Amino acid sequence: MAATRKVIVIGSGPAGYTAAIYAARANLAPLLFTGVQSGGQLMLTTLVENYPGFVDGLMGPELMESFRKQAERFGTEMIADDVTAVDLGRRPFTVAVGAQAWQAETIIVATGASAKLIGLENEMKLMGRGVSTCATCDGFFFKGGDIMVVGGGDSAMEEALYLSRLGRSVAVVHRRDALRASKIMQERAFANPKITFVWDTVVEDVLDPAQGRVTGVKLRNVKTGALTERPVDGLFVAIGHQPNTQIFRGQLELLPNDYVKVRPGTTETSVPGVFAAGDVQDFTYRQAVTAAGSGCMAALEAERYLEATRSH
Repeated sequence: MAATRKVIVIGSGPAGYTAAIYAARANLAPLLFTGVQSGGQLMLTTLVENYPGFVDGLMGPELMESFRKQAERFGTEMIADDVTAVDLGRRPFTVAVGAQAWQAETIIVATGASAKLIGLENEMKLMGRGVSTCATCDGFFFKGGDIMVVGGGDSAMEEALYLSRLGRSVAVVHRRDALRASKIMQERAFANPKITFVWDTVVEDVLDPAQGRVTGVKLRNVKTGALTERPVDGLFVAIGHQPNTQIFRGQLELLPNDYVKVRPGTTETSVPGVFAAGDVQDFTYRQAVTAAGSGCMAALEAERYLEATRSH
């Protein structure tokens, strides 16, 4: 096994790359596991217009490539593999990829969350071309358009309400005949004149990959089986997010929704020396800029932890 690292960062979205930039500039020589699919959820977005400093906006993958180059410039070592196991029960901590293992004095968990999708082939083909999982990120592109939101929980109602300020109409499609959302969110959505509901219905297909953008959806009524087509400009999938915390189960304290529990106002987890940043611990804001901010916090807290433990 190689020498024990001061910091290992697991994950490479805005949080992971920012943590690596700060750790590298503090001379901590971080090792970053980018994962096979590096760059996080921004790799699924096209134009990013709300990241400060880029007046004309830029493509999500382009922004992540800039983060990556900046982390590399300061000496971050990167391994493009998915971490398969961790041992946080004793120090130094162990991070493994298959049979290969590395040890670290501190770990920054930045594995992010994955938006749950409907699971349609065309949904992926048109992701970033009319299909989105984030209204605050992409809603602006559908100003004055007809928008559809899939889901029945609080996040779906939040998306619908936000989009109603931008679009001409918002149709919420839900597979049941009642919403799961909290009473207050339901009341707000029902009271909004721009929002309509399509009950007992699922999206069967998204049109039209041949045109390179969303033009409509194919809907199926789950009770009658009836198929209908409906023209829409944008499709927002809001059926929840799944934090990528599988490998930390039983080792880090997780919240009931499977996100990593951190001490409020910090990135500290239930294990001293292990920090969590970005969407793996944030189910409220879920923005690139807040993820980057928490990546910075995690690196600074790891640095302070190393200093404190060294002086004992």
